[in-house]
Amino acid sequence: MAPPLQRRAGNPGSRILSVASYRPRTEVGNEAIAALIDSSDEWIRRRCGIESRRRAAPDEDLVMMAAAAASKALAGAGVDPCDVSAVLVATMSHRGRAATVAPLVADALGATPAAAMDLAAACAGFPYALATADALVRSGSAGYVVLVGAERMTDIVDEHDRGTAFLFGDGAGAVVIGPAQTCGIGPVVWGADGSGSALLQYDEAGILRMAGPEVFRWATAVVPDLARRALDAAGISADDLAAFIPHQANLRIISATAKALELGPHVRVATDITTNGNTGAASIPQAMAALPDTTGPALLVGFGAGLSYAAQVVTLP
Repeated sequence: MAPPLQRRAGNPGSRILSVASYRPRTEVGNEAIAALIDSSDEWIRRRCGIESRRRAAPDEDLVMMAAAAASKALAGAGVDPCDVSAVLVATMSHRGRAATVAPLVADALGATPAAAMDLAAACAGFPYALATADALVRSGSAGYVVLVGAERMTDIVDEHDRGTAFLFGDGAGAVVIGPAQTCGIGPVVWGADGSGSALLQYDEAGILRMAGPEVFRWATAVVPDLARRALDAAGISADDLAAFIPHQANLRIISATAKALELGPHVRVATDITTNGNTGAASIPQAMAALPDTTGPALLVGFGAGLSYAAQVVTLP
């Protein structure tokens, strides 16, 4: 008779050790976008709160941006790439020849032969991947995990589409997750509703199309309850938060959720969208990196195509 299978000892908890962001060199204001969609700067600001966004140049491809953010995060954590056990990349905009981005990012970092995989949960990709990284570290299957959210939304958005052209930007954000003696990443609360998949989907040319008003109504109905459940799962209240860092989809959604949660003035609400646009799976880590002086519990909420959603409370590094 075969002996019982063994398990690794694992770790009591995991935590985010560092966070970093890569923002493309080119900043595009609303005026340039408005000229292509018969709109105005005022209309765009009123619709979503965006003033400008970043656009990647030809040399700023998905792998380059992801590796740049990850390299900064590793340096911030003081972790050598050779000590990385796994590289996770959350993205919805990969259109390269390689089937997956993560192995290329691991190679660029010098993290080979770390395990590497992409996670496709659209704008909920970062919290989905964070839950995966947390499980890997706590189970003992990984020591240090590099998690990157990276998007070149320029590649999948029609610049003449009045429903999407003004919303999206390019960029990457990364965190390093490692073992901890206490819980630094709370339980994930997540789910999906495939009946709404047609609200955000690709057309035959691979271009993202979105039913904006319907997505807005869905998000404002679902996100506040999702956030409350994540707080309950972590055993804290909104008053205990230092920051609220949601997916940067739309400033109106962010504001409506913050109001529904009755967040106090001491809670920093991430509004990176105003000068960075909606960067998909990259938006949460980029917004986190934009709050460098904030420590303590932060509520992360991701939501988007699928329809998929996820939230958890983390301790900021």
